[in-house]
Parts: sequence; C-alpha cells; structure tokens
Amino acid sequence: MSDLLKNIDARTRLAGTNKLEILLFTLGTDNRTGRRETFGINVFKVREVMRTPTITAAPEMPSSVEGMVSLRGVLVPVVDLAKYVGIGADSPREIMIVTEYNGHTQGFLVEAVDTILRLDWAQMRVPPDMLTANMGGLVTAVTELPGNKLVMMLDVEKVLSETTRYDDAFMFKDIEPMDRGNEHTVFFADDSSVARRQITQTLDALGVKYVGAVNGRQAWEELKKVAAHAETTGRKVKDLVSMVLTDVEMPEMDGYILTKQIKSDPRFEGVPVIMHSSLSGMSNQQLGRSVGVDEYVPKFEPQRLAVTLRRLLNRGGAEDA
Repeated sequence: MSDLLKNIDARTRLAGTNKLEILLFTLGTDNRTGRRETFGINVFKVREVMRTPTITAAPEMPSSVEGMVSLRGVLVPVVDLAKYVGIGADSPREIMIVTEYNGHTQGFLVEAVDTILRLDWAQMRVPPDMLTANMGGLVTAVTELPGNKLVMMLDVEKVLSETTRYDDAFMFKDIEPMDRGNEHTVFFADDSSVARRQITQTLDALGVKYVGAVNGRQAWEELKKVAAHAETTGRKVKDLVSMVLTDVEMPEMDGYILTKQIKSDPRFEGVPVIMHSSLSGMSNQQLGRSVGVDEYVPKFEPQRLAVTLRRLLNRGGAEDA
C-alpha cells in the first residue's frame, strides 16, 4: 500500500500548473440510500496509507473520533469518516489514511482506497448549493469522472476543526486592533468555510475591512473589476485593495495561478500577496515565492497571521505617507 504514495515528493512539481492529484476513497454503502459515494483528498495532505492498526479508545472525544493510535511513538487521533459524514455503513473500515496539514497529524478510517487521479483544478467545480446544504458545508469541490461518477473533495480543515476544537475563541483573544485599521481592505480567497470564518475573525480583531471569495477564479474576476474601477476613477488598485490573502488549493483556479495573475498585471503593483495554506511544507513555500508570493503563513495560526498582516499593512501605509 505504501507504493501508492511512494512518489509523493515528486508530485510537488504539479503546484503552480493549476493541477492536482487526489486520492480517491470510499466510506461504504449508505444503508439509507443504497449509494456508495466516492470522495477525494489532495495527495499533498496524505502522509501514508495503511491497514488500520489497533486503536486505543480515549475519553471525552467527539463521537466520530474512534480513539488514538501510536505511529512511530507519536499519538495520533483517528476519525471514522463514515460516522463523521453521517453515512450509516456496515462495511468495516480496514484502511487508515494518515494525513498531515495545518501542523496536525490525524488518521481517517475509510472502507477502501481506489487510485490517485491527476486533474486540472479547472475540472474541480464549486459544489451546488443543494449539495453544500445536504453535506453541511463538508464538500469544497466536486468533479465528474467518466460514467457519471461524482467525486467529492472533503473539507479536511472542517474535519480537523470539529474533531479537535483547534479554532476555539481563545486563539484570537490577544489580537489587538490596528491603528487606523479601517483604512485598509484585505481581499481573501479560500474554499473552506472554516478557514473563511477564521480569517474573518482575525481581520475583525484587527479592525480591518475585507472582501472574500470562495476560490481563485472568483477572486480574480472580482479583482479585475476593482482594477477597472480604479482605472476609470484615476486611482491605483493598491489604494482600494491593501493586500490579497489566498489559499493554495481551490476549485477552478488555485492560489498559485491567482498569484501569477496578480503579479503579472501591472495594475496590481504594490499589492502584496500572502499565501495562507495548510500545505505548509518548504517545497510549497518555495513554489509560492517563485510565483511572487510576498509572505507565507501556515494555517491556522491566527496570532502569526495577525502579526504578518499588521506588519505588511503598516508598511504599505508608511510607503504611501
């Protein structure tokens, strides 16, 4: 099973090409619907795939957390994804996908893994409102394979948030408002509802205005409108948009391509771009900088994000003075 991911390091070359590779998996046949859905997770977030080891139950865990396993001396929480998603399946979850993102390692129990699929982010679509409502915002993107097979990308940040309580309010309590913060506007793009909420909490604490988008393509379309408005009014874009904050992996257009678009358009001169991602490896940071990213902040560290925002926004204000 390790052969499935043995070349994972080489896959970093896909970043910046608006392509991704996803590991397909199933959670079993839903007893209510008789359907067996296919889900996907970005290979960048998968550390290994293994047979489910012995799980030790732990007290006071959410119902979908089966317990803990020891992986090379480190205790890792294990989430039964079928329980979390609400699929009543009788099939055993004999496979564990070990994921690593946002500085956390966790195991996801699944029925089976299928294959690794290479796609263009343009093939990943924003889920329709009905699916978003039915899945409680758990699906961030969908794509259709031959044979009308639908693949749903899970919002793993939402899973992490709701099973570990890592976004509790205390993480934001020491963030002080900026002087003249309301003179700045931050434009951010992220496909995760949890991440968007955390970003807005940070910006609210700083007292900074903001505009949000659910993916890179939506962000770019809105930013082009801002640029057109700036041209017609004789202003600079940087006077209207103080900064762009972008996730990496998003349907339709990823953060690397969004950054390339911004940095190659002279109208956006002076507008810094911060890459804010759960893909916090050095290779991803280097790729971000290769397309012009000014700063890289891993998810989710609100204090660190606030420090970075404050520093860059104050620097922009000083340059304009």
